[in-house]
Amino acid sequence: MSYPQQGQGQPYQQQQQQQAYQGGYAPAPAQQQQQQAVARGAGYNMKRRNPVGAWLGLPIITLGVYGLVWTFKVHDELYKYDQRTGDAATNALLSMIFGFVTLGIWPLVMWCKLGGRIAQAQRAAGLPATCSGGMGFLLGIFGFGVLYYQLQLNKVADRYGDTPAGQQVSLVA
Repeated sequence: MSYPQQGQGQPYQQQQQQQAYQGGYAPAPAQQQQQQAVARGAGYNMKRRNPVGAWLGLPIITLGVYGLVWTFKVHDELYKYDQRTGDAATNALLSMIFGFVTLGIWPLVMWCKLGGRIAQAQRAAGLPATCSGGMGFLLGIFGFGVLYYQLQLNKVADRYGDTPAGQQVSLVA
């Protein structure tokens, strides 16, 4: 019985590992970057909404009810996209409905946390996290919070191109 000599009868990947271990070449930086871009999970793509429609059009037509619907749907889609963020859809909706009990503090906390959840979704999509809860709070004071958050959410939805909402996509980070 003969034994295979070095480099014979072994898969190519094992040969590379042995060469690297034996003082061979190190992987090129491009190969390392490709290894880092491997999918680390999966979620469901979010719906791309018209920012002006979500901010101004539908809330006026529905006399403000769409604001509650938007809040619930955005939190629900963020959870379905990346379950590491936690399910806060019902909590966010209840904070909007019963926020008067806490003199408006509970809705403000949920509003600022939404910015962090959107930033986490951007990181999970492989994008730089450009969403800020502080900026959302400041713009929310002047009435532009929904517009800002929807523009930030659309960046995540646009990352996957023409993938329809609700279809499974891979998460990078």
